Amino acid sequence: MTEFEELAARLRRFAEAREWQRFHTPKNLAMALSGEAGELVAEFQWLTPEESAAVMGDPDSAARVRSEVADVMIYLTRLADTLGIDLVEAAHAKLDEGDRRYDVETYRGTIKKAPPLS
Repeated sequence: MTEFEELAARLRRFAEAREWQRFHTPKNLAMALSGEAGELVAEFQWLTPEESAAVMGDPDSAARVRSEVADVMIYLTRLADTLGIDLVEAAHAKLDEGDRRYDVETYRGTIKKAPPLS
């Protein structure tokens, strides 16, 4: 079992021990994930690009950011587990698609959007 699979299993056991499965519907988990992502964004709101790049240098800010990143990971992992999605496999598939859509020569150093795959 990978570390990621162990995390998903631990989260599953955590929810089961508290009889939270009925609350951990895909809709509720997606909404919770969105809320936690918003809390993560709030840690960076109004910072300059330079300040945001240095946020982990301040112990108090670093602790808050680390906590919010963990919350996002927990809810994303729980959502994927509930839906039967292998997150690592899904991420690799998405990167493979990006490789096909964004060839290096055409897209190096640019933010232009690629056309949809046909």
